[in-house]
Amino acid sequence: MAFGAGACLRPAWGLDVIRLAVLISGGGTTLQNFIDRIRDGRLRAEIAVVISSRRDCAGNERARRAGLRLEIVDYRAYPDPESMSEQVFRHVRAVGADLVTLAGFLRLLRIPPDFEGRVMNIHPALIPAFCGKGYYGLRVHRAALERGVKVSGCTVHFVDNEYDHGPIIIQRCVPVLEDDTPETLAARVFEQECEAYPEAIELFAQGRLKIEGRRVRILPPHNDRQPTA
Repeated sequence: MAFGAGACLRPAWGLDVIRLAVLISGGGTTLQNFIDRIRDGRLRAEIAVVISSRRDCAGNERARRAGLRLEIVDYRAYPDPESMSEQVFRHVRAVGADLVTLAGFLRLLRIPPDFEGRVMNIHPALIPAFCGKGYYGLRVHRAALERGVKVSGCTVHFVDNEYDHGPIIIQRCVPVLEDDTPETLAARVFEQECEAYPEAIELFAQGRLKIEGRRVRILPPHNDRQPTA
């Protein structure tokens, strides 16, 4: 997918509450972070729909307990990523979502033209390290420890039609400790995920993300911008 060079991503200024579609495949911890932050006012957003790729994942119950609209798009029922993605975006359009957020969604998603630059993902490593097909969950942290890296972290990025490949929005680092296990490293990284993903969503809602080639430039707040001729 080719992102438009210099495109300032919508929604533009003045959007009071951004409508999210949240895609899950597992435990729904990122979904729960969104729910908690929306409830206590730290994230000015609403979750218009939760879309799950599995009927039996724990995140489905989190959505139900929160009273959210839940749609199941079981990847096993579709012959290829294209047909599954078509169904996902039917649900997204039906609720008028402004932004699609992948929250532990483990299937390859094909992005239609009307949602280019409107789909985000978070990955539990510093892309381009330890990313791509097969790198998810504790596999990522196990690989980082086996390689002996001294820092790890998380990456929020726009989604294109490849795993963990789109333009990077935000990265946060954590130290890797000598006695770390995949579980302890995962917990430390997840603390940063809980901050970075809502921050990226807020920047998008404020119209402050601008894609320039493979890079994302974060624009200053609207009132701080210089007038243009």
